[in-house]
Amino acid sequence: MTDERDRRRADAVYESLLQRQGERWVQPRVERTRRVLELLDDPQRTYRVVHVTGTNGKTSTSRMIESLVRAHGLRTGLFTSPHLERFTERIMVDGEPIDDAAIADAWDEIAPFVEIVDAELEAADDAPLTFFELLTVLAFVAFADAPIDVLVLEVGMGGSWDSTNTADGDVAVFAPIDLDHADRLGDTIAEIATVKAGIIKDGAAVVSARQDAAAERVLRDAAAAHGATIAFEGAEFALAQQRLAVGGQQITVRGLAATYEDEYLPLYGAHQGFNAALAIAAVESLVGGGAQPIAGDVLADGLGAVTSPGRLQLVGAAPTVLVDAAHNPHGARALVTALRESFDFDEWGVVLGVLSDKDAAGIVDALAPVAAHVFATAPDSERAEDADAIADLAEAHDLRVSVHRDLSDAADAAREWAAASDRRAVVIAGSVVLAGEALALSAAEDWKAGWSR
Repeated sequence: MTDERDRRRADAVYESLLQRQGERWVQPRVERTRRVLELLDDPQRTYRVVHVTGTNGKTSTSRMIESLVRAHGLRTGLFTSPHLERFTERIMVDGEPIDDAAIADAWDEIAPFVEIVDAELEAADDAPLTFFELLTVLAFVAFADAPIDVLVLEVGMGGSWDSTNTADGDVAVFAPIDLDHADRLGDTIAEIATVKAGIIKDGAAVVSARQDAAAERVLRDAAAAHGATIAFEGAEFALAQQRLAVGGQQITVRGLAATYEDEYLPLYGAHQGFNAALAIAAVESLVGGGAQPIAGDVLADGLGAVTSPGRLQLVGAAPTVLVDAAHNPHGARALVTALRESFDFDEWGVVLGVLSDKDAAGIVDALAPVAAHVFATAPDSERAEDADAIADLAEAHDLRVSVHRDLSDAADAAREWAAASDRRAVVIAGSVVLAGEALALSAAEDWKAGWSR
């Protein structure tokens, strides 16, 4: 009974958050979040922080860092967004979604201070605290209450004015920077990198994936301005080797402090190997100042326990069905590379649903080379792009296309199509929202038991 009551309390917290301006409503106003945290005595200063930004790979890299830190015997928090199925996935403690009671208690703790700041904002003719601003405060308080030793903190959008930037990262981590959210972050990679570089704090350690030359210059300049060290993949550390293995890949990483040979990573895709190299350098920077190797058993345990839900995740068998968020062209290109390198199928059926504020044309362009049949649909979201519009984009590539009212209908059609040949498989992609739906649907219908109608 207590569990049911706690779940109702936690669900009520989410409903309260949903009454706020949504995640796409973003203003460069980090000081509002800072004001609430000051009233709460700055809970985000009670643990060490690894702050992660970039355009693609942020969540996977964050999950790898968290797993490696936890393998060191430290108590971890992990803050990521968006969620796939339930909002408590965004606030993880020691690798598990936060308890319903803990999140509800944290909400009760912050509520009086939220009222104070909302009143101050109203008096100043400013908008009240938003969904993401409050979620960030809620997470910081819950992590302090846990308590945790290290928080792995994924930026919501951008960097400098993101509400997560009220925390000071001991390590600032940059996944690959590409064009995304151009309406908010800028039209060029240099402009976007400038916003993201705002997470670099005085004296921090910075680790970065390989970047476009313009982005690299921005990051180097920002690090120098803050007296921060900076290490780039390819120069100071590198993914030296990767090869396919059952259920994932074997990787060799030249880290900042040592070379780690033939480590098992239970994830598909070349990009995940690069994410792992970035994560290893970040953890070396945090735990040993970049000079102390990660112990072999710790590294094996940390990498071996990594999961990345909704990222090249196998959810169905006979036929094979994969789910991948791939919600921008960069992510879609990485997906195509992974499908070609990690799987042996002749034809892919692509169940595709995209949100209207994303570059649907760019996503379709990236996926077209591997798509034998596009099953166009729409995620269950007010922001969903119309399925007919997706179909039109696919038809422009002379692809075979069908239109479906929802994911269930599209997935049924795709699985039936793929079941006709053992050389066919299905990938569901285009949106984090669609990926979340697919995980729930595949579990409910037990797609791993195979196709039957």
